[in-house]
Amino acid sequence: MPVFVLDPISPRALARLGGDVVDWRAAEIRDWPDAADAIITRTSPVAAADIARARRLKIIGKHGVGVDNIALEAARARGIPVVNTPGANAEAVAELVLALAVASARHIVACDAALRAGTLAATAIPGGHELAGRRLGVAGFGQVGRRVAELFARALRSPVVAYDPALSAAAIGAAGATPAATLEELLAQSEVLSLHLPLTPATRGLIGARELALMPEGGILVNTARGGIVDETALAAALARGRPAAAASDVFVQEPPPASHPLLRLPNFIATPHLGGATEEALDRVGLMVVDQVLEVLAGKPPRHPVV
Repeated sequence: MPVFVLDPISPRALARLGGDVVDWRAAEIRDWPDAADAIITRTSPVAAADIARARRLKIIGKHGVGVDNIALEAARARGIPVVNTPGANAEAVAELVLALAVASARHIVACDAALRAGTLAATAIPGGHELAGRRLGVAGFGQVGRRVAELFARALRSPVVAYDPALSAAAIGAAGATPAATLEELLAQSEVLSLHLPLTPATRGLIGARELALMPEGGILVNTARGGIVDETALAAALARGRPAAAASDVFVQEPPPASHPLLRLPNFIATPHLGGATEEALDRVGLMVVDQVLEVLAGKPPRHPVV
């Protein structure tokens, strides 16, 4: 039963699929709706029209957690399971959050650029700030959000407050964080704010001008979740006013963002190209997890991590 792998995955994961595979390098990859029994996607869109056309399709595997590139309702209507890989890249994303927060607080990117350009003496680089003991706010307290909280608490002695409308206050407290009753309550306490929410109609544009203004003076925003959760125009304006003091994002509405993007012109903003889960170790774990689930479903077993 042919499996079409739409985007690059780890060599170990690809090898585990065996011989009946069409991968992203093959010309016939574009014809997957006509021939695939299973597909694996990372960022490639899986549209409703593709799902309707794919009469042989038995399983959609998402390499990662976010499924906003997949037409879930179309899959549900056809009875096609969609699986993802929760937790497999949590360590990689959490480490990037910590790195971006520290880089923002210590102006590492600006200092590096000034040294390379030979303009350090003429460049006014403000003194950095320590993050030890600063309160971390986590919006979305799933496996990645919890690993971020654990890392900050252990490395920086950060008190952690979390908001997740899908979890009870008791569940958040049991995981070691102080629950916030509302997003507004979380924002007001977040000296460092880390976003770990899925992109849905309810979360699109969730962090806009009003929400950014609620953050404490000197606050740092880090978004490794999805582009679109933060209003990028509002964030650029807020950063220009100095509140939040700094922000970093691994994700954008358009990826990669154009070089003319207003955020990329700001000295208190750091960008990375959606590489939160892109360590060799994480890519191996995620690839093997999604491949194993696809093979299990093709063998008649129930999906382990169904989204649909």
